[in-house]
Amino acid sequence: MNLLNDLLYTKNHEWIKVEGEKAYIGITDYAQHALGDIVFVELSEVDTELSAGDSFGAIESVKAASDSYLPVSGTIVEVNEAVIDDPSLLNQDAYANWMVAITLSNKSELDELLTAEQYEAHCK
Repeated sequence: MNLLNDLLYTKNHEWIKVEGEKAYIGITDYAQHALGDIVFVELSEVDTELSAGDSFGAIESVKAASDSYLPVSGTIVEVNEAVIDDPSLLNQDAYANWMVAITLSNKSELDELLTAEQYEAHCK
C-alpha cells in the first residue's frame, strides 16, 4: 500500500492535501486497489457546499460502485475533469489525481483525520 506522509486520511479511504485555505481530495491507493479497474467517476458541481461526511461523488469499477465522502466541510471550487474523462487515472496514481478541490469551512475538522501511520494501522 502506497502512502504519502504529507496527506491526511479518512477511515473511508479518502485523502486530503491542504494548501492554505484550499484543499485537494481524492481516494487512496488502498481504495483504488480494492475497487479494481475504475470505469466511471461522477463528481459534485463547483460551488456546491458540503459538510464533512457528505458524498461529493461516485466511483464505479468493474467490481463495485462506491460513494466518496468529503473529509471536512467546504465549498467545491474545482472539479478534476481529467478523472471524469479518464477514470483510469485514479488507478494509475491515486495521489497525483485529485478529484475535487474545496475551500475549507472549518479547519479544526482536520484534527479529526488520520496521519499516514494511523491510516496504515486502520487498513491492517
